[in-house]
Amino acid sequence: MVQGDPYLSDHQNNAVAERVREEIARRRISRQRLANDARISLSTLEKALSGHRPFTLATIIRLEQAMGVVLREAGGAQTTPVNDKPGHAPEELGAYSRASVSWLEGAYLTLRPSFGDPKAIFAYCTEIAWNGESTRLNFMERERSDASFSQQGSVSVPHLSGHIYLVTNSSGQYRMTILSRPSITGEMFGLLTTLRAGQGPHLTPVSTPLALLPISAFQKPSYGRVTAGDENHAAYSSILSKAIAENYAGFVGLG
Repeated sequence: MVQGDPYLSDHQNNAVAERVREEIARRRISRQRLANDARISLSTLEKALSGHRPFTLATIIRLEQAMGVVLREAGGAQTTPVNDKPGHAPEELGAYSRASVSWLEGAYLTLRPSFGDPKAIFAYCTEIAWNGESTRLNFMERERSDASFSQQGSVSVPHLSGHIYLVTNSSGQYRMTILSRPSITGEMFGLLTTLRAGQGPHLTPVSTPLALLPISAFQKPSYGRVTAGDENHAAYSSILSKAIAENYAGFVGLG
């Protein structure tokens, strides 16, 4: 190896490969999803994990950012989680540890019906990550065309209901999403309950179906208000329709 090449030693490389394989298994994600989240090619990841090509420093940094773990330590010591202070989430959020919910961390394409156009779908990204300071999962929305309405808050994962709750509390004003546990393909379905802007200063309570799926499911996801002319509209509609059609959520009205 040429002096100065940004590669790990054989010992460090083997330790990193083992840790990455463990994280893939623990999080129940595919190698393709990890490669997409880390913005590297699947071929690069496969060759590094099989020992056919050493990890470069750039690849290591991208994997660390995607998984939220440190893969490099002086002398090739064991790796440690990033921002992972020992402890559990507050009781009102389910008292979970990071290890018990790490499978939920990641970036998700989020779909719901558009409030302004009944034939369109509103799409954005929701990121879920562990907050070591407050010992809980937090979520944050990005890629919203109405960026001023982007939400962030806490994630509740209680044992009793078997559902996942994304909760925003802004000065006592609540917004909540109730989601199913992920399917084998990582999809989560449920309901969003929020306030819809009406005429003038009026706000109206509204609930709508919601779907979250790994961002890697689409090579070129569309964001904002996705209309029938968009290449992803049909696929988005098919996914979102599962929330009601497959009984992940329902609406109860008067007879």
